[in-house]
Amino acid sequence: MVVAAAGSPARAEGRVEFLRDVRPILAGHCFKCHGPDENQRQAGLRLDVRESAVGETDSGQRAIVPGQPDESELVRRIFADDEFEIMPPPDAKHPLAPEQKRTLKAWIAAGAPYQPHWAFAAPARPAVPEVRRNGWPRNPLDRFVLARLDAERLSPAPEAGRHTLVRRVSLDLTGLPPAPEFADEFVHDESPDAYEKLINRLLASPRYGERWARRWLDLARYADTNGYEKDRPRSIWPYRDWVIAALNADKPFDEFTIEQLAGDMLPGATRDQRIATGFHRNTMINEEGGIDPLEFRYYAVVDRINTTATAWLGLTLGCAQCHTHKYDPVPHVEYYRMLAFLNNADEPEIDVPQPDLSARREELLARIAALEADLPRRFPAGAGTAPGEPLDRVFDDWIARERAEAVEWTVLRPAAATSDLPRLEILDDGSVLASGDQTKRDVYEVTFRASRSRLPGGSEGGTGVIARTGPARQAGPTAFRNITAVRLEALPDESLPRGGPGRTDYEGPRGDFFLSEFVVAADGRPVRLARASETYGKLGIGGGAAAAALAIDGDPHTGWSTSGREGERHVAVFNLAEPLSTAGPLSLTMIFERHYAAGLGRFRVSVTSDPRDVGARATPVEIERLLLSPAERLSADDRERLQAYFLSVAPELADARQEIDELRKQLPAYPTTMVFRERPPDHPRPT
Repeated sequence: MVVAAAGSPARAEGRVEFLRDVRPILAGHCFKCHGPDENQRQAGLRLDVRESAVGETDSGQRAIVPGQPDESELVRRIFADDEFEIMPPPDAKHPLAPEQKRTLKAWIAAGAPYQPHWAFAAPARPAVPEVRRNGWPRNPLDRFVLARLDAERLSPAPEAGRHTLVRRVSLDLTGLPPAPEFADEFVHDESPDAYEKLINRLLASPRYGERWARRWLDLARYADTNGYEKDRPRSIWPYRDWVIAALNADKPFDEFTIEQLAGDMLPGATRDQRIATGFHRNTMINEEGGIDPLEFRYYAVVDRINTTATAWLGLTLGCAQCHTHKYDPVPHVEYYRMLAFLNNADEPEIDVPQPDLSARREELLARIAALEADLPRRFPAGAGTAPGEPLDRVFDDWIARERAEAVEWTVLRPAAATSDLPRLEILDDGSVLASGDQTKRDVYEVTFRASRSRLPGGSEGGTGVIARTGPARQAGPTAFRNITAVRLEALPDESLPRGGPGRTDYEGPRGDFFLSEFVVAADGRPVRLARASETYGKLGIGGGAAAAALAIDGDPHTGWSTSGREGERHVAVFNLAEPLSTAGPLSLTMIFERHYAAGLGRFRVSVTSDPRDVGARATPVEIERLLLSPAERLSADDRERLQAYFLSVAPELADARQEIDELRKQLPAYPTTMVFRERPPDHPRPT
């Protein structure tokens, strides 16, 4: 704010406004000792609140006597000549100018009226001023302009020529000069509403939203890169386009506000409303490998508070982050109450489907489905054989071979899955999905209790692993029996970066995980693991593998990673040194420790009592279960599922599948945008 200068309308008309003329003086010269900060307040005088300013000070005097400047101690002190009396004191080295003193005196003489900060006051429609030249205004707004010109003893400029006018208004509304034919059309339009038609055409132009969105995008600190040291590109342009579209559609400001601050929380939130929450994803993002992600997430929340205050309240709340605000009515504690609102959100990305990409994907997916359905026909035929006979014979031979190798795995549904920060959710198929915050060292604790849990597909867990014990076998407690190996499936999920199976959001290994240690315990006692194997492990520097065996070596700096194969399912098998039987709980501790956050996003645990030294196989649990079923018990649907899996791995169809794989690689990915999402009610983030 600026103090009104001598000769301004306020002075010319004898009006002094508190917010415009007085408060800047008090804030700049007086509030340090007579403001909100009670630790620095002098003489019990507080000038930012009227009730205190017009009351008695500690010495029993009244700094301000409304309507009576000569009785006001404030006036006496600011006009004093004595260096021990004058305010501000000389050692402050910030004296009041003569005009500022006169402004304060005139304000008190007018009754010392206070006004709330404009951000806390509802707008009020002012009275349209009376003017002398009633023929000049064409609308009520012109009367305000003319009243100000009259107060400054100025005359309106002459009306611009039509070529000048169309150029000015086009630049103002769209930021672009008018096309020659557009300008000529206006210049030669002699209808009385020619100017109104010109304005309406410019307001209807898509360029209007682009021009004026820049103002809001500056407030939203919009950027197409992340900032900080790496400053990599990011995809948030759908939010930019949402702002442009909102302005072009003349979206009401209350909707414009609500959708940006809480669009995800609206009932049945649309994709556009979720995209609007990108307002608070425009913070800088630090992708440096060694950072603490929680530290920089906190910096982002602080930025969101300060930006919200600037954009919607016209306030600088940043001061209250460290202490009660000196000049605005914002207590220190209120800052962190506001922080709690914005702190309880996660920061995912969502796909933004595009019509052309959707059409292309549908076309490719239809071709893929047709080729997959045609795989049985493309199976190589032998000489002198009937159609389909080679496939049936080879398929039956494959079942026989695979049945000999198959392992009976029992999926264990966790009784509990916990971690200090990440939220671990147990899904219907027995898998666990992680979400929420993560650190450079996350620890997952998963507990299983012996019970006859259902496997996907409806069958029960195998009795070789989970058995009834006790005198009453039908009603007694259950127990784990003869467990020889534990199987960990790292599963992809659409909620994870690049589909997972990991949660790493660092640009290089996005979607990866790093399992540093895998610990099994029974009844709270560690279980010794002898070996480990995996279906895929990343090759590290120098050819060293990031293999499952490194997750049981006791060294947190080594472990299992599947980087480079994101979006796929991977399996690790951990063999016990001795078979395990226990009636107590079985627990797993998984430690994910890296110089960046690298937790596992979705996983599922199975166990077996197979006495063989089983290794990791890519065959899904459900397929292994069907392979182990007697042939006479397999339904037509079961055989169809087995055949579909066989066709996906049969070496005879490698060339046919290569064609399908090439089509899958051509599937265009949708662009993404960063959004805000309120955390689930059962997992709030404490502030």
